[in-house]
Amino acid sequence: MFEKVLIANRGEIALRINRACKEMGISTVAIHSTADADAMHVRLADESVCVGPPAAAQSYLNIPQIIAACEITGAEAIHPGYGFLSENARFAEIVKEHGLVFIGPEPEQIRLMGDKIAAKQAAKSAGIPTVPGSDGGVSSDDEAKRIARDIGYPVLIKASAGGGGRGMKVARSESELNLALATARAEAKAAFGNDAVYLEKYLTRPRHIEVQVLADSFGKILHLGERDCSLQRRHQKVWEEAPSPALNATQRQEIGRTVTTALEKLGYLGAGTIEFLFEDGCFYFIEMNTRLQVEHPVTEAITGIDIVREQLRIAAGFPLELEQRDITISGHAIECRINAENPFTFRPSPGLIEAFHPPGGLGVRFDSAMYTGYRIPPYYDSLAGKLIVHGRNRNECLMRLRRALDELVVAGIETTIPLFQRLVREPDIINGDYNIHWLEHWLASHPS
Repeated sequence: MFEKVLIANRGEIALRINRACKEMGISTVAIHSTADADAMHVRLADESVCVGPPAAAQSYLNIPQIIAACEITGAEAIHPGYGFLSENARFAEIVKEHGLVFIGPEPEQIRLMGDKIAAKQAAKSAGIPTVPGSDGGVSSDDEAKRIARDIGYPVLIKASAGGGGRGMKVARSESELNLALATARAEAKAAFGNDAVYLEKYLTRPRHIEVQVLADSFGKILHLGERDCSLQRRHQKVWEEAPSPALNATQRQEIGRTVTTALEKLGYLGAGTIEFLFEDGCFYFIEMNTRLQVEHPVTEAITGIDIVREQLRIAAGFPLELEQRDITISGHAIECRINAENPFTFRPSPGLIEAFHPPGGLGVRFDSAMYTGYRIPPYYDSLAGKLIVHGRNRNECLMRLRRALDELVVAGIETTIPLFQRLVREPDIINGDYNIHWLEHWLASHPS
């Protein structure tokens, strides 16, 4: 096992990785920008290294400085967390070139799944169902019109190198297609330096279902069930739960077998998540994330498996200890993303935390780097914490979540806590009757 791991991230995920390392007897190195000198992940790590000024491009994305931090401290491996460099194939290659271990998949797997067109083709060839659409990028507006007529409107234009909803536009008729294509290409070029786009059939009421997998270097691949991430705003997840209230046991087993069989064919290594749209009993591949997910705690809650610990063991060359038959789902779990934002306009709200009280009690977990007196900087993602609640069943979980949200205190800034306090009392949410468009429709009809 590693003796020392450098954590190439910040905030709650840096703390999460630090905790897993400490429980395994591994020393930790935190990197930080000058804006994060007083951050909790810096305080709790065994060592810390400043890698640059506040701007992420000069600190958390500064590859030479991160490699130098490993050399200075003697760290043997780098855990990238999520975001920042976690899905940067070139970074993974550089880590290996310097004799270090990248705690994640192989660079070629990251590169393959980072190209949405290539990922869709690979998934299709491996037996994973995909959304009807173009086989690759569309090179002209005329080609796009022909494909759209074949699959039927509405259609979704997506950036090949995309993510987070950027470079993604809907055309509901041929008259809207040209403008949607031009806008998607421009957004993709600005965000990713690549204006390639492809077309898919736009599903009207789908759920967003994702399957968590673990794969070791000995050819064993396990799935840990699914998560339902359908409550979204502008393609950004807000609330995640496991298992999905939309699936039955047969569907759960079917998609789990499909995913593990496909990843065996692809020779995948490490932790990963395959994401689907689910509508009318059918699954359609969206993308694969070759990293730890923000919402991984709900899977940990229902399976009892520490996903970060398994990442570390796999990267160190150890085999997975469990078999698929050993993995059982117990109860229900929900995660709410507590962002430093206005709960209804979603305007960022960085600033000083004047008072902080996390909820507690049976089945309640709060992952956060906040503390009273901490100043949330304006330079990074607005995620301030994650409230994860587990119960014996979904109803108990919802009641526990309602209680935990009412206990949670974050004073001095605006947060999304009031949004969740309303959502947890909504009949559609209580009944599990929602899809990926539900939240935006609800927000439009429920002003603050």
